[in-house]
Amino acid sequence: MSDYGFFLSFNNQEEVFRFPVNPERIDVKDSGEGKSYTVAGLGEVNAILHPKLTEISFESFFPGRVYPFVHLDSDGELKLPIDYVNTIKGWMESRRPVRFVMTGLVPDPMSGTDGQNGAGAMKSFGINMAASIESFNWNTMPGSPEDIEFSITLKRYVFYGARKVVPVKDEKAAAVKSKDRPDDRKKPTSYTIAKGDTLWSIAQKLLGNGSRHTEIQKLNGIKDHEVRKLAVGRVLKIP
Repeated sequence: MSDYGFFLSFNNQEEVFRFPVNPERIDVKDSGEGKSYTVAGLGEVNAILHPKLTEISFESFFPGRVYPFVHLDSDGELKLPIDYVNTIKGWMESRRPVRFVMTGLVPDPMSGTDGQNGAGAMKSFGINMAASIESFNWNTMPGSPEDIEFSITLKRYVFYGARKVVPVKDEKAAAVKSKDRPDDRKKPTSYTIAKGDTLWSIAQKLLGNGSRHTEIQKLNGIKDHEVRKLAVGRVLKIP
């Protein structure tokens, strides 16, 4: 038995939702850009070039009510179908990348049994990539007007930035200084503590390094005895 979750987020998870109904299948397209040439004395040869960007597409629907197989968001709620549609359309209009995550557990055929209940061990499997929304089509479902069915195609997004040439005295040396890699997020300046948060998890999520939790503690004047039980709803300054 396998269990999967499909998520789409924007601006480093500032906005995120889980697809409430897992698609029956996803199509992943990886292809190269090889070209064939005819060379005198050799005949046809194939030049292998850089591979094309991965494309992922799938179909599902946004339910208008909670069916037994529906996955709720982390807050235990189910949005209206049109809210999902408007969210995706808004992200497309922003002309910024989103992040697609598929995560779950599948049986590990090489593990045998776990020695406890005879069940085979599980291993994690998933996809996590920045992507552009190439197409998004939706319509109401015949016989079930409260539901909205859709199809979506995502293409891997590669961050890029212009490189600035820095002149040097030695004409024989070429120095190229590149700007920092663009990020798909705005740097947060504050964060509201949620249930289950720790300073370590907040630092890992917002700063990319959990060991920087002491910076958040110092900036907000949090005493050592307060670290173990953070007040839910408190707004923290982020360095």
